Amino acid sequence: MSLAKKLPVSELPRERLVRDGVDALSLQELIAILLGTGTKGKSVLVLSQELLIHFGGMEGLWDASIEQLTKVKGVGKAKAILLKAAFGIGARASKEKIQPNPIVKSVQDALQIAVPEIGFLKKEALLVILLNVKCRLIHHEIISIGTLSEVLVHPREVFQTAIRHGAYSLIVCHNHPSGDPSPSKPDIRLTEQLLECAKIVGIALIDHLIIGRDSHISMRNSNYM
Repeated sequence: MSLAKKLPVSELPRERLVRDGVDALSLQELIAILLGTGTKGKSVLVLSQELLIHFGGMEGLWDASIEQLTKVKGVGKAKAILLKAAFGIGARASKEKIQPNPIVKSVQDALQIAVPEIGFLKKEALLVILLNVKCRLIHHEIISIGTLSEVLVHPREVFQTAIRHGAYSLIVCHNHPSGDPSPSKPDIRLTEQLLECAKIVGIALIDHLIIGRDSHISMRNSNYM
C-alpha cells in the first residue's frame, strides 16, 4: 500500500494546505502538490521524496533541467515543465518583494536585494547596490558575470556605474557557486582595490558581501576593510 493511501484524507498535502496554510507543509509535501500524482506502485509523496534525494535537496532540484527531471521515473515532461514554471514564479516573486527604494542599513538589508539576483547563479557574478546620502536604494545592477570560480571585473567598472547613477555610497556583492563564501585571495585583492578607488572618487564603499549557499561573509565585519 502506498504512503498516500495510508494517510487519512485530512492529512493529504492538498487538504493540509487548505486547512493549515502553506507554511505548515514540508518541502516534500509542496512538491507533491505540484506533481499531482505518483506512478505505478509509488505515491506522489514518495516520488517527491525521491526527487529531493536524487538532486541532493531543493537547490539541486531548482537547478535541474527539464531533461534531467524527466530522467526520474514517474516524472514526465508535463510534470517537469510544471516544476520549472513554479520555481520560476518563486524566483520572480522574491525579486518583486523588494520595495522600489528601500533603506539599506544592514547586511541583511543588502542580502534581501542581492540573494534573489545572484544567489542561485551557477557562475560568479558581481552586483552593485547604489545608495543615496540617506542610505536609500538608487539602483542595483549586475555588472559582471565571470566563471565558475572567479568574477572578472575591474574596480573602474564598479565606480563608473556608481558615478553614472549619482551614488553617495555603494555595497558590492558577489556569489560563490561552490556554496562556500570564504574569501579567496582574488576576493581580498578586489576588496583592497575597491577601497582604493572609493577614496579616489569620493564614494563610500560600505561593504563587500560574498554570498554562499546557506551563508555569507561581510568583508567589513570580517576585518578585511
